[in-house]
Amino acid sequence: MRLEDYWGVGPKTSELLEAELGVERAIRAIESTDVRALTAAGLSRGRATRILRQANGGEGMAVLATRDARSVYKSLLDLASDYAITPDAGDRIRVLTPVRSREEATERLDSVMAAVESWDELNDGTRTTVLDAFEEYDGSERTAVETAISLQQTGVTDGAFATVAAIDADDLAVAAGALGKLDDGTVAEGADDELDRFRAALTAVERLESGALDVLESVQSGDVRTPDEFRESYVEYVARETDIEPQRIRDATVGEATDATDFVGGSLRELVAETKRAVEEREETVVSALETDIETARDAIDAAVSAVSDLAVSLSLARFADAFDMTRPEFVDSGFAVDGARNLFLATAGDVQPITYGIGDHGIAGPPKGDRVTVLTGANSGGKTTLLETLCQVGLLAQMGLPVPASYAQVSISDAIVFHRRHASFNAGVLESTLRSIVPPLTNDGRTLMLVDEFEAITEPGSAANLLHGLVSLTVDRGALGVFVTHLADDLNPLPGRARKDGIFAEGLNEELDLLVDYQPRFQTVGKSTPEFIVSRLIASSDDRAERAGYDVLGRAVGEALIQQTLDSWTDEE
Repeated sequence: MRLEDYWGVGPKTSELLEAELGVERAIRAIESTDVRALTAAGLSRGRATRILRQANGGEGMAVLATRDARSVYKSLLDLASDYAITPDAGDRIRVLTPVRSREEATERLDSVMAAVESWDELNDGTRTTVLDAFEEYDGSERTAVETAISLQQTGVTDGAFATVAAIDADDLAVAAGALGKLDDGTVAEGADDELDRFRAALTAVERLESGALDVLESVQSGDVRTPDEFRESYVEYVARETDIEPQRIRDATVGEATDATDFVGGSLRELVAETKRAVEEREETVVSALETDIETARDAIDAAVSAVSDLAVSLSLARFADAFDMTRPEFVDSGFAVDGARNLFLATAGDVQPITYGIGDHGIAGPPKGDRVTVLTGANSGGKTTLLETLCQVGLLAQMGLPVPASYAQVSISDAIVFHRRHASFNAGVLESTLRSIVPPLTNDGRTLMLVDEFEAITEPGSAANLLHGLVSLTVDRGALGVFVTHLADDLNPLPGRARKDGIFAEGLNEELDLLVDYQPRFQTVGKSTPEFIVSRLIASSDDRAERAGYDVLGRAVGEALIQQTLDSWTDEE
């Protein structure tokens, strides 16, 4: 296979990867979703991630049918990767993609939920010890083996930890010793005493060789009268400075020299060469012995590399699920329902009202069953878009084989998730591009989830109502599931069968003049935009008499009685 056969790998990228990694290693990195290898070769993290997503989950990426669905997908992975316990785990989380098979999603979910259960069973102290075990892990064989040993020492042996616990401890010890002494084919300092002595001697004699004239002066400063005395004085001096055995120094002296300078320089060069040969020979012997130990423990090393990497990802996702109290979704044939669902992107905003909602065939109490499409209506700032985004989050997480932010959820697998936020651009180009993005998934043979927000924002109300009614009808006719947010509910009558209207209601103003909203939709009830609350807030908060008079005119237009009722209610709250 050629590198350019992979999505996103053009001639320049292929040339870069081939130069830095070689074709075989580059292909192996792509197939194994090794972000670290690709970024080390010079690709940006974003480009490497996109290539790996397509290479290992290209079919699943087709589920993300719109830009807004892709935006939610990316934000979910960014949020999940914040809980990664290693950089490698963070990279692997970022390349997770949706799947289009219930079996594949279930298999991944089984693994993640086993890790969630294992993580929940650990006390705080053991959790800290487990995280410490991954502290030095960098994806290499050596750190994988060292991490596996540290994890075995925690005493946690079941659940997600079982694969690490099952690796032979003696083989891991042998592997750790050998890998710790061998670094990219080079013997580490401290691995072999004799090699360390040879290396130290080489450093010392190279220093002497670079200052041969100083050596000559030191030797001549002694009481030497004959060539033999000079030779022995040289041997004694060099032995003293390098800790090399005198006989090795004698054996490396030159037999013929024109003068003392030539003798010292030539002898030191010969000693450097001889000492280098001794270092190389000893290193070859030690490397051979260490490689034998490594091959003896090869099965344990390979098992550690795989088990530690997988466990890091599973525990990272478990921490993500634990942080947001996420649960396992149930896969159903043709329905989408949530009980107590929460928007993950609002989790840091304080108290979030959980929502129960459902479409299609489901078993959750509350939402009517059987309606394949809902038209969601209600107050401005009433949480309608947030509800759509929450459903998109649940659908994407479930289809990635991950737990979801709900007390309980039933989800059917989708071939396409069409999430379209309100985009306030009122022109024919935006209308055409929107229709091009949201209609084709409905016309293809497949399972589609439609989550469309205020379609009327991109064209005039009369045409918008007609187009929206057509979209609702098309969604029902194609057997898809859909939630359409709109303020044009009254213009959509009659809805096709298996479609209903739901509503979200504002209930007044609180002491700070913030809108009080019950974010839980009321089923089969049209919500109201409640402009009287907004106008009442403007009247109550205005300090300028002219502005107040203008708002009073708007108040009379909306309904003076309604405005007064709202203001009286707000005064009572104060």
